[in-house]
Amino acid sequence: MTFVDEVKNAVTPRAALLVIGVLALQILFIASYIGALHKPKPTDVAFGVVAPQQMARQLVSELDGLPGGPLDPREVGSEDEAREQIMNRDLYGALVVSPEGRTDTLLVASGGGTALSGALERIITQAESSRQRTVETVDVAGASSEDFNGLSSFYLVIGWCVGGYLCASILAISAGAKPANRQRALIRTGTMALYSIAGGIGGAIVVGPILGALPGSFWGLSGLGALVVFAVGMITLALQALTGIVGIGLAVLIVVVAGNPSAGGAFPLPMLPDFWRAIGPALPPGAGTWTARSIAYFRGNAVTGPLLVLSAWAVVGTAVTLLMSLRKRSPREPADVPARSGGGTDTAPAPSGGTGSGPAPSGGSTAV
Repeated sequence: MTFVDEVKNAVTPRAALLVIGVLALQILFIASYIGALHKPKPTDVAFGVVAPQQMARQLVSELDGLPGGPLDPREVGSEDEAREQIMNRDLYGALVVSPEGRTDTLLVASGGGTALSGALERIITQAESSRQRTVETVDVAGASSEDFNGLSSFYLVIGWCVGGYLCASILAISAGAKPANRQRALIRTGTMALYSIAGGIGGAIVVGPILGALPGSFWGLSGLGALVVFAVGMITLALQALTGIVGIGLAVLIVVVAGNPSAGGAFPLPMLPDFWRAIGPALPPGAGTWTARSIAYFRGNAVTGPLLVLSAWAVVGTAVTLLMSLRKRSPREPADVPARSGGGTDTAPAPSGGTGSGPAPSGGSTAV
């Protein structure tokens, strides 16, 4: 046997295609992470200005014209209103101008990401110095001292996502990647639901009672975790039902390659390039990270949209998984072969001219 023949025997066309697919995922992984995170800079950050009316208009115009367009400033009526909008996550920060002194107040929320709050402090300090004014920073939704750089929410959600697609992958391939018939699909869905509940509670226990990394509602985080795990798991099962083992790679593409760098974890969304900023909120890691931070630091505000995103992934994944299980199944599936009325099973037809294992009962028929 020649070397070429040995290679053909060792590497099947299917294996070669899978290896090429893995290589493509690897390159996309590198491109996505480095493309999103190699040069973070704030762009069009929603920012409030509290000042006497004439001064507010001038200051909004000045901040809007800063090089690179880091801010999207707008007038806000009062400091209390600015604080409320920050807590509602409508603003990332606000400048409160003192009409009497020369020291103004910068309101930030490091719980939404310390990288962005630090960037806002640098931008406003520089802008204020050009006006011969100083600035004092007040953190209205500060990150926990146990939550370095506000990253715990992001890593918590990433852990939930990893658990979701790994559990779904195991369920899909443990029986040799058998297509899911109706019963198998229901069992996998039920197992995924139970696993999601356990995973959500487990993650909340780790970041809350054990490590104290995140404040906020324990049961709120647990419920979020269950939804994240279930959404990722079911979309993985759905992709596997549609495309076979390739679906696991597609799930990694959606959740890991596209979802993680665009989640606003390491750097909040306003610091990401346009493409990643656009897709992040529509993917499970981004929706989960935003919601976890809202629960931990923003009184649970502004979570309706992200929860609807996660619910949509879960519903679509479940629906596709169950619908694909209704496809015509192979006649070799044991569950698909009906039993005889007498309790026995039909036997395969004998070859032409031969006999079967026994005559069919009088008046009986052979199942197809």
